[in-house]
Order: sequence, then C-alpha cells, then structure tokens
Amino acid sequence: MRRLQTEEDEEEESTELAMPGETRARVLLPSKPGRKRRRAFKSKSHDRAHQISTMATAAAASLYSSVKPSITHVVFDMDGLLLDTEIFYSEVQEKILARFGKTFDWSLKPKLMGRKAIESAKIFVEEMGIADQLTPEGFLEEREGMLQHMFPDCKEMPGVKRLITHLHANGVPMAVATGSHKRHFALKTQNHGNIFAMMHHVVTGDDPEVKKGKPSPDCFLVAARRFETNVDPSNVLVFEDAPVGVAAAKNAGMYVVMVPDPKLDASYQKDADEVLTSLLDFNPSNWGLPPFQDAKN
Repeated sequence: MRRLQTEEDEEEESTELAMPGETRARVLLPSKPGRKRRRAFKSKSHDRAHQISTMATAAAASLYSSVKPSITHVVFDMDGLLLDTEIFYSEVQEKILARFGKTFDWSLKPKLMGRKAIESAKIFVEEMGIADQLTPEGFLEEREGMLQHMFPDCKEMPGVKRLITHLHANGVPMAVATGSHKRHFALKTQNHGNIFAMMHHVVTGDDPEVKKGKPSPDCFLVAARRFETNVDPSNVLVFEDAPVGVAAAKNAGMYVVMVPDPKLDASYQKDADEVLTSLLDFNPSNWGLPPFQDAKN
C-alpha cells in the first residue's frame, strides 16, 4: 500500500517535470528527495522561461528599432542650415562689441541662433553686459545697417542643392520655417531663387500665426498646417542647425536632423534624432525617403 502511494507521488512529480511541448518523463524518486529535485527543476524551468522572455523582448526591440518612421514631408530651417549667414551675424556682433571694448564670447552663440531678432537682441545685450549702454532695439538698428549689405552675398551650405533637388524630383513636399523676418528673407534668398522655388511655402519669423519664436513649436506647426494635406507632425522631418530649433521641432512632435556648427558643444546635440556634419552626409533611406541614385548614398 505504501508502494502505491509512493508511485502516485512520483506520478504527480513526473507531471511537474513535463514542460509544454516536451516529452513527458517519469522519474521514480523517494518522496522527500523528489520534492527537493522538483524544486530544483522548477528553478531551472523558471530560469529558462526568463531567458526565453528576455530573448523575445530583445528581438522585439531590435525589430522596433529597424522600423523607419513614415516621413512624408520635410521642413528646413534657413540660417546656418541652407544658407551660410551665421558668419555675418558673428562679424557684426564683433564690430558692435568693439565699441564697448568687448569681444564676442562664442559660447553665447547657441542661445542666439534660431530665435526671433528681438529675442536674440535682448539676450545679446544682457549676456554681454552692455544693456545699460545699448538697448535691444538700438542693437538691432545698428546691426541692420551692416547686415543688409552682407546678406545678398551669402552662399548655400554644402549639400543643399543636391538634397532639395532630389526631394523635389521625388515629389516630397518641402517648406522653410525661419526666424528671419520677410525683409531679411528676401535679401538672403535673392540669389538662390532656384532653390527656394522648390519649396511649397515659407514661414518667416514675423508671420502673424507664429506667436512665439523657437523653442516654441509655433513655426513648425504653422508650416505643417500649410501643406495641401492634413499632415501629422510625426510624419514630418525637420532639418535644423540651432539647439532652440531642435527643441522647437521636438516640441512640435516632429523628427529632427541636426547639422550643427563644428564649434557647437556636443551637449547641445543630444536631443536631435540624427546629427550630421553636413547635408552631404544625409541618407534619405534612413528615413524612409527615396534614396539618392548617385554613388554617395
């Protein structure tokens, strides 16, 4: 009778040992040692299940990371990204500061880039310690006299014509969202009409619908609304060079590729989805856009 009871115990134990999808094995063991063995096996079974779960999670993460975003529209910043104008701003700032016996601190540059003119002017005079001698409005007036003669000579940044021509040829709608006001936009682009003619529209810093400058998302959201179709922000890829521009794009719920000035500290680049040294390095295929047909990509 005791033997029958032992076999029943062992049968129960053999059921514990059988895992789903595996051949059931009957192991005859004394009652107490069997319980210890069963507990040990359960521990191994748990470890194995955990390992399988971990592998599945890793596989899912890998699959997710390989999925390209569905980019349908592109929005470009202008200054320092499409046109090399930032050099003019720095030159003029140096000249103005020289009157006060000061030199421009380049570490201030990231705070000025991409903002509306009056916002940058306020930051400039305060940070450089000349606010008691020069108002933001006075700074802009003095700066304007010099910049308007410089802007028509600005050059396109490397890779601009190649990328914009490629996207336009493949039917990808594009727009510009810049902090520059209309008058400066006209001066800067007067010798680059062929490039900007391929844009669906342009949103400038003095646009009445742009209530706040970058890092507010206003300019990018306005740009998205003005495309012919109702565009989801998550389908928009923004190109920026300024930290506040990157923040504005992310605040708008868009993806952003950053092409920063080489002197910009890496800490300002961490929020971008991709960072490039030049637009020549951009690979459209990484974003689900039509690939270049030339050898570079």
